[in-house]
Amino acid sequence: MNNRLKEVALVFFKLGCFAFGGPAAHIAMMENEVVVKRKWMTRDYFLDLIGATNLIPGPNSTEMTMHCGHERAGKAGLFVAGIAFIFPAVIITGLLAYLYVEYGTLPQVEPFVLGIKPAVLAIIAAAVIKLGKKAIKTKELIIIGSLVLIASLLGANEVLALLSAGVLGTLYFYIKDKATSNLKSVSPLFLSLGLGTSLAKISALNVFLVFLKVGAILYGSGYVLFAYLDAELVTKGWLTRVELIDAIAVGQFTPGPVLSTSTFIGYQLSGVWGAIAATTGIFLPSFLFVLMLNPFIPKMRKSKVLRYFLDAVNVAAVAVMLAVLIIMAKETLLDWKTIIIAIGASFLVFKTKVGPIWTIIIGAVLGYVFSFL
Repeated sequence: MNNRLKEVALVFFKLGCFAFGGPAAHIAMMENEVVVKRKWMTRDYFLDLIGATNLIPGPNSTEMTMHCGHERAGKAGLFVAGIAFIFPAVIITGLLAYLYVEYGTLPQVEPFVLGIKPAVLAIIAAAVIKLGKKAIKTKELIIIGSLVLIASLLGANEVLALLSAGVLGTLYFYIKDKATSNLKSVSPLFLSLGLGTSLAKISALNVFLVFLKVGAILYGSGYVLFAYLDAELVTKGWLTRVELIDAIAVGQFTPGPVLSTSTFIGYQLSGVWGAIAATTGIFLPSFLFVLMLNPFIPKMRKSKVLRYFLDAVNVAAVAVMLAVLIIMAKETLLDWKTIIIAIGASFLVFKTKVGPIWTIIIGAVLGYVFSFL
């Protein structure tokens, strides 16, 4: 393995061990690692990756690791980054699945989660501010971002909001450009793309096929994943709803992508091979989608109309992150303990050189200490 691949593996394995808080938090930590500390790419290009990633199915933060790995070490880097990021969550979730099947209980982690959640808010806030400064290029983009923020807070589908923002921005800037420019033509929209525990054991192949289907069509948050898995597993009698809720909980309090829930469920359904089949099935589409999409992102900037679309989607993506931050804050800051941890984390993030990972560790420790008060 060459030095760049080793660097990619170490960076994303570390993130995989400490990436709590969902996609917005993961992406915020990633931005700090690959843009601020290592300068693998500009913040503008990082924004382009976020915008494009939001438009394809699959776990956004995991797909962002693949894009970043590709930028640093080519196609091999894409696979190394994705696997390194997923690996810690899969191993931890697999061990918890074994304990759950054997003993029927999950470890008590609430005190640590109490501190991690408010710490994550500060990390997301810092990323929203930095990415927002790059995304907001015109007054019109401020308006588009504001509309997406309002729509997201009202419960609009994230992908629909992003696509609507992209179409609205493209039409507006195209018409504005035609009205103010003497250019006779603008590049066609797609020119630069070149694309016209008491369970009956289920076979590992069936487990793989179910999770492959979910991975290929999944958009949105862990709550959307819950709905998909409920339809695919509970209605078939493969899993009880209580067992599904426990599995989702595991995905929420372990680091890395919430889709590691699939490892837990796969083990419940078909043991070790079921865990491997479910994990492979749900993540495989993301590797393929990113592999196909990545080469076209730089080309999108060369087409004027696609540049309009990407600018609008980028500001919309930041607006969605801000909406997530607001919703998480309402759900998290419920007492003096969480408020104090959030204030302390904000100080660490904005006023010191303590990185996101140490901020999360300190938050977890404070959460544990405060649980005794």
